Amino acid sequence: MKRNPFHRAPRLVLVLGLALGSALPLAAQQASLPPIWERSDIPVATPAKPADISMVLIGPDTAKGIIYDVYTIGEHTQSYTARRWITPFEINRYETSYRLWYEVRLWAEANGYTFNNPGQQGSGGRRGREPTDSGKFQPVTNISWYDAIVWCNAYSEKNGRTPCYSYNGETLRDSSNTAACDLAECNWKADGYRLPTEAEWEYAARRTSSGYQRGDLASGTVDGNGASDPSVQETNLAWFDGNTNTTKPVGTAGSAFGSNGAPGSGNSNALGIYDMSGNVLEYCWDWYASYQELGPGTFSSGPEFGAQRVSRGGSWSPYTGFLYCGDRYAYDPNEAYNYMGFRFVTSR
Repeated sequence: MKRNPFHRAPRLVLVLGLALGSALPLAAQQASLPPIWERSDIPVATPAKPADISMVLIGPDTAKGIIYDVYTIGEHTQSYTARRWITPFEINRYETSYRLWYEVRLWAEANGYTFNNPGQQGSGGRRGREPTDSGKFQPVTNISWYDAIVWCNAYSEKNGRTPCYSYNGETLRDSSNTAACDLAECNWKADGYRLPTEAEWEYAARRTSSGYQRGDLASGTVDGNGASDPSVQETNLAWFDGNTNTTKPVGTAGSAFGSNGAPGSGNSNALGIYDMSGNVLEYCWDWYASYQELGPGTFSSGPEFGAQRVSRGGSWSPYTGFLYCGDRYAYDPNEAYNYMGFRFVTSR
C-alpha cells in the first residue's frame, strides 16, 4: 500500500494548534488547517474475521412469535424416533480448523489448561505441530471428546465469554481429569462456546427453507425450494470414502478446487453450513441412548449418564461410511482418531 506523503500532517497540525491556541480564535485556527486535516477522523480499520469462523444464527423466528421449531429426530434412519423442540442458537459454518485449535490451545496452556491430546492437522498432520500455510484450514483431528469440551471452555474465556462446562462449580480446564469431565454439567444459558446437542446437530443438518429434508440423505440434498432431492450427488456435498482418502480443508466439499480450496469455497447445506456430512465425524454433547419422547418445549440434552458419547456426520474414513443426517455413532469419550473432530455452537 502506498504511503500518504502527508501521513504525519495531523500530528504536526495538532502541535501547531496547541502552540497557537491562546493566540488565535478557534475559527482562525480551523481556517489555518490544511485539507489533510479532514481525513484525520477516518476510523481505524478493524481486522477481518478469520476465514474459518462464521457463526450463523438458526432456529425459530422469535421475531414472529415462534417459540420453538419442532421436528422428529432420527426420522427415516433410526428404529426409535422422538420429537424435539429447538430454540435459537448459533453454530459455526465450519468444522473447527487446526489453525483455530492450535491458537486457542497455546493460549489455554499458558493460562492453566491441560489437554490429553495436542491435536493434529487433518488426517495426516503431525501431532501438536505448528499449522502450515497449506494445511491450516484442515480440521483438527486426533482429539478426544474430553479435549473438545475443555477447549470450548478455553475459547470462551479467551474471548471474554462465560464457560459452559463445569464440575462441582469449577470450570473444567483439564481434559485428563476424565472422571470430572464425565460428570460435567453444561450451563445452557451461558454465552460461551460448547458442543451442539444431538438434537441441535441434526436440526442444523436437516432444516431447510421449506421444512426439513429427509434424514436418510446427506445434508444439503435439496432442490431450490428446500425439498429433499435424492438426485443431488453426495460427491457435491461431502468428503467421504467415495471421493477422498484424506481430510480436506473445512468448507470445500464439492469444490472444483478440491483440497486447495479455502473455507466456504465448496457447497453448503440449506442453512449455509458446510461439511455436516463427511470430512470428519463431529462430537455432540449427548450420552448415546435410544431416543426418548419429551414433553412439549423440553430442551433435549440426552441422558444424565452413559458409557459412550454421540458423534455425527460421517467422515473421509471407510470406517465411518454412514454420512446421512439421521445417522449416529457412539464412541468412548476418551478415544481419539484422525477422522474425528468437532464444531462449536453458542446458546442465544
